[in-house]
Amino acid sequence: MQKRLSGLFALFALLLALTPASPAAGERHPQIRAAMRALQNAKQHLEHAAHDFGGHRVEAMRAIDEAHHQLEVCLQYDKD
Repeated sequence: MQKRLSGLFALFALLLALTPASPAAGERHPQIRAAMRALQNAKQHLEHAAHDFGGHRVEAMRAIDEAHHQLEVCLQYDKD
């Protein structure tokens, strides 16, 4: 479990580093929202992939769902 969480945080950090910040007017935390979109993109790619990536496709989709959920939780803590 600890290894999986470390992997999720590493994925999140990578997504933040690679995602250009283009904030919409008044949007809070544009990098987090961009990371959420990138995660959904990755999940869609995996869902439509022609193979199972050595048996890791399903686990990767679960990790994406968990990372997306954690980002939603982060945003909930910043509500005014």
